Amino acid sequence: MESYNKLVRDKVPEILDAKNVPYEKRVASSEEYRAELIKKLNEETEEFMEDGSADELADILEVVEALKKLDEYRDVEDIRKKKLEERGGFEQRIILKGEK
Repeated sequence: MESYNKLVRDKVPEILDAKNVPYEKRVASSEEYRAELIKKLNEETEEFMEDGSADELADILEVVEALKKLDEYRDVEDIRKKKLEERGGFEQRIILKGEK
């Protein structure tokens, strides 16, 4: 049987209960929650890089939305908008080639 110890979506315990799957549950501390969100972002990004599905991209966005609610990232949307204004986005599909 596969073992795990990871952050899961809020309704996963309900889903497991409905299937009579045994598990242990606890709530992460603030510090652990931040670290687990970052691990989850990496996990979801790797999965997206493997299959490129909209489903995996949605998982990445959900993790990013959770990170944005943490105090140290609360102004990330303002930073994003400022960078967009100053440097642009990626809509023009520009690829640069050169040397560093």
